[in-house]
Order: sequence, then structure tokens, then C-alpha cells
Amino acid sequence: MDVDWSAEVVDQLESHWQHRLRPRLDGVTDDEYFWQPVPDCWTISPRGRSSASISFGAGEFTMDYSKPPHEREPVTTIAWRLAHLIVGFASTNGEHFGRAAASESTFCYAGSAEEALRQLDDEYQLWIGGVRSLGTVGLAQPQGHPPAFAHAPLAKKMLYVNVEVIHHGAEICLLRDLYLRNGSGKSLR
Repeated sequence: MDVDWSAEVVDQLESHWQHRLRPRLDGVTDDEYFWQPVPDCWTISPRGRSSASISFGAGEFTMDYSKPPHEREPVTTIAWRLAHLIVGFASTNGEHFGRAAASESTFCYAGSAEEALRQLDDEYQLWIGGVRSLGTVGLAQPQGHPPAFAHAPLAKKMLYVNVEVIHHGAEICLLRDLYLRNGSGKSLR
């Protein structure tokens, strides 16, 4: 039996996106976007206002970061998680699907929930169309980057993107559930 692996990779994320994740993101407010359920969350901040040891970004807003190992893994805001997904799509789109190159350092992060969702939708559409265009032969080609996986099939990278979106998307939905059920959006502590 011949398997259209490109269709399978697309279907895995597209089904999750259409029926689980993207509908749950409708109506995210700026208060939710920036809500910090505990003190010292990593988030997206206006340039120069981050308290993190490292801030990435090329625009008016930056993404918090610090080099591992961490004493404890940081808790992140919806803004940070969305930014992580968006720049993940954008960097893959830049490497493989004709978008300008993008990285954590060169990306212009969204200062509002509406802008972040627009970025997410745009990068997702480019990614899903790109994967669809690869076909089974394209997915079998070496991915080329990063060096540790240069000879691995491109399918490995595309499936990794799927895992990231499913994993971090679930975290975003949980943060949203906590915010909405808390009512005021104040810390649960």
C-alpha cells in the first residue's frame, strides 16, 4: 500500500488545529495574554522592561529567556507560549517554505493577543501549505539543519513542529482555563 506521508503529517496537525486548538484561542484578551498565574513568569515585554536575564526580539516587544539549566523550569504566560509557537513556525517557514529567515532574536513579537493570533494564523497557513507541497519525496529529503539532524529526513522536523504545537497549545488552553475560571484573572496564590 502506498502512503501519502505528506497528507498524514498535514492531517495530524490540521485536524488538531481545526477541531481542538484554534477554536479554543478565539476571544483571548490582552489581559489573558499577559496574565501571570505566579510571580516571575516569562512573558513578552515592551523592550527594556523585561526582568529576565535574556530578552530576544527585534521589535518593540521582547521574549524572556535564560540559559539552562534552570533551578526550576519557568512558568510562562499565554503571550510567551504563543510567541514560542509563532517563531517556531516562522523559523521553519524561513528555512523551507520561502518566508524571510526568522529566529528568536530577529522576530518582532506581538504586543497584543489580536496581533499574536494573526501572526499565528499567518505562520500556520504558510507552514501547512508548505508541508502539503512537499509530498512524500520532499519529506524524505535531508533536513539540513540543525547539524545534529542534518541527515535526518525533513519529515522528522515537520513531525517535531506538530508535537510542539500540540504540546504548547495544550498548555495555552490550560492557562486560558485557569484564567477564565479564576474570574478576575488574579493570581491563584
